[in-house]
Amino acid sequence: MRSNNVVAMILAGGRGTRLFDLTKKVAKPAVHFGGKYRIIDFPLSNCANSDISTVGVLTQYESVLLNAYVARDHNWGLDVRDGGVYVLTPREKDQASFEVYQGTADAITQNIDFLDNLDPEYLVILSGDHIYKMNYATMLAYHRVKGADATIAVREVPLKEATRFGIMNADEDDRIYEFEEKPAQPKSNLASMGIYIFTYKTLRKYLMADVKNPESNHDFGKDIIPAYLNDKKKLFAYHFNGYWKDVGTVDSLWEANMDLLYDNNELDLSDPDWKIYTEDINALPQYIGPEGKVENSYITQGAVVMGSVKNSVLGTNCVIDKGAKVIDSVIMPGAHICENAVVTRCIVADDIVVGAGKKVGHKDSEHIELVAKDTE
Repeated sequence: MRSNNVVAMILAGGRGTRLFDLTKKVAKPAVHFGGKYRIIDFPLSNCANSDISTVGVLTQYESVLLNAYVARDHNWGLDVRDGGVYVLTPREKDQASFEVYQGTADAITQNIDFLDNLDPEYLVILSGDHIYKMNYATMLAYHRVKGADATIAVREVPLKEATRFGIMNADEDDRIYEFEEKPAQPKSNLASMGIYIFTYKTLRKYLMADVKNPESNHDFGKDIIPAYLNDKKKLFAYHFNGYWKDVGTVDSLWEANMDLLYDNNELDLSDPDWKIYTEDINALPQYIGPEGKVENSYITQGAVVMGSVKNSVLGTNCVIDKGAKVIDSVIMPGAHICENAVVTRCIVADDIVVGAGKKVGHKDSEHIELVAKDTE
């Protein structure tokens, strides 16, 4: 491989246990979103739109579907000479050892030979399970101007939620002087988005030192970033003010889908200047039947609506039968809502059947109901 100035590595091996049965057989980045997309489409499309043409996708948990999906790099226009999408799974490197990725930093370290062959000047580390649109080229320009060893994308979060994130403390110049991983008593609300840019030669030294440390968690937030700070390396916070959501729970996945229904929503999947690319599914056009009613909803190709749909997102090839009602819900691809069934404030998983006359969910429920088993 020839030298690539910028290489992106997408960490896509998470289990996504808080999504329950949605991730029972597929990795979280492969979960559907917005009717026809998958979560992994967002960082891959961001790379394509940011002119980063060499991308490694590090997979692990339930990776068969995800591996096959991301290998089709033409979906994102990344099938280019001297570039492309590389699926990187844990490997057996000698007869005596085979180890899964032990942490976010370890996942990169286990693929250090891949990176050394590319010899990048900069390395972009991304999470494979967030919904957002971001120009990494702008962040890289900031990294260069600051002369940074590492740059971390941050955004302000409500202080009561700050305990769920890595929290930065930075000076007036946005130079980070303290980092706390999920602190019980956060000192600020400046949260890491899990998006990093590193100058590769410096990072490589820290990764090689970390792998030899038996006390390490081999994690960027817990080990690598603190090591940089201890050595007075130049770490800067890059403020991101666009749409970003960690869809790690059923409620947050539902919320992100509902955000698509707002006028002038920040995500705006129809924006021609920053397209989110996905696989081209050979499906029929959507069909709204003679008694079908649709109000403020996101309807994907192949969907058939014979009943009524309000404030909802319908996935590819799903069917809403006559008399059925779908309200404030997300219907994943291939699901079938049968005659006179009522679905309210739910996520209905892929290919699930909600039987005739069945009622699932409730308009006053505090949390969103996940329907992941047939209810015939």
